[in-house]
Amino acid sequence: MALLEGALRVNLLANSRSFYKFTSFVGVRSLSENVSSKPVTSSSPEVAGDHVLYTQEHFALKDSLKKLIDQEINPHVDQWEAEGKFPAHKVFKILGSAGFLGVNRPAEYGGLGLDYSYSIAVAEELGNIRCGGIPMAIGVQTDMTTPALARFGSEELKKEFLLPSISGDKVACLGVSEVGAGSDVSSIKTKAVRKGDEYVINGGKMWTTNGAQADWMCLLANTSDGPPHRNKSLICLPMNLPGVHIARTIDKIGMKSSDTAQVFFDDVRVPCKNIIGQEGMGFTYQMLQFQEERLWAVANVLTTLDIIIQETIQYTRQRKIFTQPVLYHQAVHFRLAELQTEVELLRSLLYHATALYIKGNDVTKLASMAKLKAGRLARELSDSCLQYWGGMGFTNDVLISRFYRDLRLISIGGGADEVMLGIICKYMDTLPRK
Repeated sequence: MALLEGALRVNLLANSRSFYKFTSFVGVRSLSENVSSKPVTSSSPEVAGDHVLYTQEHFALKDSLKKLIDQEINPHVDQWEAEGKFPAHKVFKILGSAGFLGVNRPAEYGGLGLDYSYSIAVAEELGNIRCGGIPMAIGVQTDMTTPALARFGSEELKKEFLLPSISGDKVACLGVSEVGAGSDVSSIKTKAVRKGDEYVINGGKMWTTNGAQADWMCLLANTSDGPPHRNKSLICLPMNLPGVHIARTIDKIGMKSSDTAQVFFDDVRVPCKNIIGQEGMGFTYQMLQFQEERLWAVANVLTTLDIIIQETIQYTRQRKIFTQPVLYHQAVHFRLAELQTEVELLRSLLYHATALYIKGNDVTKLASMAKLKAGRLARELSDSCLQYWGGMGFTNDVLISRFYRDLRLISIGGGADEVMLGIICKYMDTLPRK
């Protein structure tokens, strides 16, 4: 409780020279308290003065979140993994009270008003959670359900859905994927037909992260019979409405602590005022946020990959084979060196793309490259390291096996590897002409 009372709540103010200064909210500790006079303690090997992207404020933000994770989340992860669900409302309220669910959202809705590099720093630190499911659920709340609402939503919708999502009082889910329409968003079939001042919604959504616990859904539905890229709209849909049915919670091979639901809509009535932005612009809004979503995912997985390597080093230093530690075999320490090099290359790509993005550049190609590499490296690295754990790696008793299962999703969710390759080819102008 003391941690929550002294949690991070900061607001970014920018003058004409973009000089950033943190100030505290009433009754809450300021992030920048003594930041200029004391060295920043961070899990990163780099210090602020040497970092290509982060300042002392970034590291202070990361340190505050690390303490929260160590005290409020990690002690319970094993239990939540076994139960197949974490208490989203409780965890999100803790994070929301500390300011971590609205890092780059406007201060008038409870956010911190920081640029997206701070969201990347937070995503990196969330990788210290000892599973993949909880960070994924947090990312859905911060970088999948709320970006379009924050950017295009009406004042009324922001107060009803954005503000409580940032504070952690409401849990959100994203309703895009369907059976037969995963990475191909244009193929969704769910319809929202206008009748008077309401939409009547019929259809269903699949792979809905947070779906079993969510208070509202950011729903993508067809609102006309026009072209597939111009007939879709995003709608704020309360999950307690008549006709919303949670069909089942999906049993997955990984991400165990994150509930994933299949949801059906049977004549669900939603006020037309719940549409985000303009009718027919939903596909465009969804595409716009993919840059941030994919950069966030890369940042989050990087920390996990570092953890896997470090835990493997510790274990192979203790485990002996043929009278010497496994780590001492050249094939092992050379391979770990190769993998760490790949991680650092991916990290450099992430920071480069983020630096360009916060300056207003389109980084779709770079974000897609980073997402592609993150998924493939996660598979390669977790598989290689698992091998060095021997029989222990094939049990549920060690963290490496959990991450081995969880990280497989990176190459599937948020746009499969093949979709990333298509996007990259489009920017390279190498796709076949139609």
